[in-house]
Amino acid sequence: MASTALKAVNELKEKMGLSIIGQEKIIERILMVLLAEGNLLLEGLPGLAKTRAITSLSKNLDAGLSRIQFTPDLLPSDITGTEVYQPEAEEKFIFQPGPVFNNLILADEINRAPAKVQAALLEAMQEHQVTVAGKTHKLPELFMVMATQNPIEQEGTYPLPEAQMDRFLLHVMVQYPDTESEKKVLRLVRGEENAAQKKHAKVKTIPQQTIFKAREEINQVHVSENIEQYIVDLINATRFPGKYSEQLDTWLDYGASPRGSLALEKCGRVNAWMNGKDFVAPDDIRAVIHDVLRHRIVPSYEANADGIGKGEIIDELLKLVAVV
Repeated sequence: MASTALKAVNELKEKMGLSIIGQEKIIERILMVLLAEGNLLLEGLPGLAKTRAITSLSKNLDAGLSRIQFTPDLLPSDITGTEVYQPEAEEKFIFQPGPVFNNLILADEINRAPAKVQAALLEAMQEHQVTVAGKTHKLPELFMVMATQNPIEQEGTYPLPEAQMDRFLLHVMVQYPDTESEKKVLRLVRGEENAAQKKHAKVKTIPQQTIFKAREEINQVHVSENIEQYIVDLINATRFPGKYSEQLDTWLDYGASPRGSLALEKCGRVNAWMNGKDFVAPDDIRAVIHDVLRHRIVPSYEANADGIGKGEIIDELLKLVAVV
C-alpha cells in the first residue's frame, strides 16, 4: 500500500504533467533530484519546457522560485548577495541576500557566465550555505538548483569544469516531444491563453513537509550487499575499463568519482520508492545510470573520432558488468 507521502508526490507529478506535455522524463527526474536532495543539469534545445517544468513545480509545491539568467557580465554577488553599507543602522554593514536564497533555483544557460560566477553556486549546491565577507548564511532546508544548457551556439560560452559538473546529481538530455504530444501542447497553450482572461481559483499546493517525509521513507529503502557490489563494480568499470574489455578501454579516458557511486545508490533508492518498493533492484540502478554517469565519464579521442557517444559507452558497461 502506497504511503501518504508517495500519494502526495504522485499527485504532484500528475499536476505537473497537466502543464508539461510529452516531457514525462523531465518531471520524473526533477522530482527524483528534489527527493534525493541533489541538483539537476538539464541540456536541450530552447523551447523544450525546461523552464516551464520547474515553474510548474514551484506552483504546485509550497516553494519559492528564483530564476537567474546567466550572462557574461554577471557577478558572483548577483547570485549570492552582498553586504550593503547602512550608516543609520547599528551594524553598519547589512547582508542583502541574493536570488540563491530561495527553495528552487533556475540557473538558466549556466554556461553563458564565466567560471568565477559558476563557482559562486558551488558552495550553495554542495553545502546549502553561502559565505560572504567571512560570514556564513544558511540556505532554506528545501533547496535545489536546476541548471540548463543549450547544446548549440557554443561560441562565447564557458563550459562547466569537471569539478562543478560532478556536483550535479543528474545530467538529463531533453528531447523533442512526439507529434501527438505536440498537438496536445498547442491545445494546452490555447486553453491557458483563454483561461488567463478569466479569474481562476488559487492552486492548492502540496506542503514542503511532504518532501521531508518522503526523504525519511527513502532513507529506509533497503539496499542489499549484492546491489552495493553491483554499483561499485559499475563505477569501477569506468575507472579500469581494461579489466572488462579492450574496446571499453579504448573508449574511456577517465571514470566516475565516488560521487558517482553515491548518486547511483541514492537515485536507485528514490526510483524504487517512487515505484512503491521498499528495496532496490538491479532495474532501479539501470533506470538511472545514464543520467548519473553522463557527466561523470570522459570519452577518449578514439571514441569521439568513431562517433561513440556516452550513451553507447554506458550501454556497454551494463552489458559487461554482471549482478553478483
